[in-house]
Amino acid sequence: MAIDSPASAYNVAQIIQLAVAPVFLFAGIGAFLNVCTGRLSRIVDRARDVEPLLLASRGSEHERWLNELRVLDRRMVLVSRAIFLAVLAAVLTCAVVVLLFAATLTNDKFGTEIAVLFIVSMLSIGAAFAVFLIETRVGSRAVRIRSELLAHEADPDA
Repeated sequence: MAIDSPASAYNVAQIIQLAVAPVFLFAGIGAFLNVCTGRLSRIVDRARDVEPLLLASRGSEHERWLNELRVLDRRMVLVSRAIFLAVLAAVLTCAVVVLLFAATLTNDKFGTEIAVLFIVSMLSIGAAFAVFLIETRVGSRAVRIRSELLAHEADPDA
């Protein structure tokens, strides 16, 4: 097989070199997904803890638990969207790697398609980060200490 044939070891090595950069992106996406799934798990656990408290409560306490459940539900939606967008970015990056190999092995010109897929992949992971940022802001705003607790003083007679 000649050195300039599409399937030569030299060309395959060049393709692998080109494909390594997008593959490193998978490690970052995987770490991000790990953070998102851990956060989603904690949100779901908290929602499961709050549900019986809501059902057993009345009045202002009921409203407080209901508001917390609403915030938890919103956070679950946001983290799920971030996970979807991150996985989409990983799938698109896989398509980039596949097209890099296919273009070289078949001598086809997929440059535009590869560039577009990579751009969409970057937009997707960027959107995932933005949605995650929104979720962290929603979560941090929800964790406020009630003013009546901050003003509470211990009973000196107790």
